Amino acid sequence: MADDRPPLLYLVHRIPYPPNKGDKVRSFNILRQLSKSHRVFMGTFVDDPDDFRHIEKLFEWCEEVFAVTLAPRVARATSLRGLLTGEALSLPYYRSAALLEWVKRVTSTQQIRKAVAFSGPMAQYLNIEGLSYRIVDFCDLDSAKWTQYAADRSWPMSWLYRREGKKLLAFEREAAAASNASLFVTGAEAQLFREAAPEVASRVGVMQNGVNAEYFSPEHQFENPYADGGPVLVFTGAMDYWPNIDAVLWFANDILPLIRARMPMVRFWIVGMNPAPEVLALADDVVFVTGTVPDVRPYLAHADVVVAPLRIARGIQNKVLEAMAMARPVVVAEAPAQGLEAQSGRDCEIAHSAQEFVSRILALLNDGGLCHRMGCSARERVLARYSWSAHLSCLDGLLEGSPLAADEVKRQ
Repeated sequence: MADDRPPLLYLVHRIPYPPNKGDKVRSFNILRQLSKSHRVFMGTFVDDPDDFRHIEKLFEWCEEVFAVTLAPRVARATSLRGLLTGEALSLPYYRSAALLEWVKRVTSTQQIRKAVAFSGPMAQYLNIEGLSYRIVDFCDLDSAKWTQYAADRSWPMSWLYRREGKKLLAFEREAAAASNASLFVTGAEAQLFREAAPEVASRVGVMQNGVNAEYFSPEHQFENPYADGGPVLVFTGAMDYWPNIDAVLWFANDILPLIRARMPMVRFWIVGMNPAPEVLALADDVVFVTGTVPDVRPYLAHADVVVAPLRIARGIQNKVLEAMAMARPVVVAEAPAQGLEAQSGRDCEIAHSAQEFVSRILALLNDGGLCHRMGCSARERVLARYSWSAHLSCLDGLLEGSPLAADEVKRQ
């Protein structure tokens, strides 16, 4: 039987399978959504050699996959060309002549007219003859993130990060101007971009993250991965990502000692792949660093409290939604709580300072009933508001030529 789905170009800065970290969870679910109504031709980078073995799996959703090796050390050196060309360093980091040639070829031979780029730098491949409709999923406003990084660094890194923020914003504005729709994870991020790029404000919208609430469910039974001892606080995430590194360093050094002064048996577990050297250095008989684990759910299911002390992260964090879906009480910092449709004190706890993290965590650890009620409420909130299919359905309308819905444009 002939496949009458139209062809679509999908460009992703990191192979979206397996969906084992935040950006890959979102890009993978977008892929699944797109494949329902389109024959997907995907171009992507692979920055972990082990992920090449998963390419075959992608053919469940893709008609063709073109994967380019990205060696982070080489890419970082290559990105410095941006200092000579006057562009953001993120662009040469994700620049590949082979990928560009593939995009040109497949667009021409398959008569592809529509494209979706996941993450801002991938928009540099969309200026291709034949494409008539472009969507860029920026996810977060990366230019603002680099500018925020600059505030915490000394010279010369502060200068470099500030430059990156400025140059990347110029590119983001250019990419948005050439696109039919620009999407962000939260209303706060979308509004920030509208203010920075008022000329494209009407084409900027929101597409929130979701969570697989059947996979992340308290109904599953898992063996306890923690040794006997006191209460367990857990943080999950890729531990080579600077916002996550900053989060656990802040928590372990500034917050955990204050908690243990009141409750000495508390332990802190850091669960996630590729822990950076400064994360590994935290490990002792109180702080545990796991590295890669086959399944994060047992660590969530048996945690007393899940913490998300992210100070420089942007957008709704999958790690927060996954913990809430597992019916665990979560204490989250103000930055990742922006855009989270949850009530502090009922669905989660939002902490605005180190001292608030201490007081809210201790309150939960001292009240099992509160933990249970908050966990149940958290899962109910996820079921009601964070279905992937509900949030990603806007892509179908956009690709059919519909304008952004009013709530997608105005939601803040």
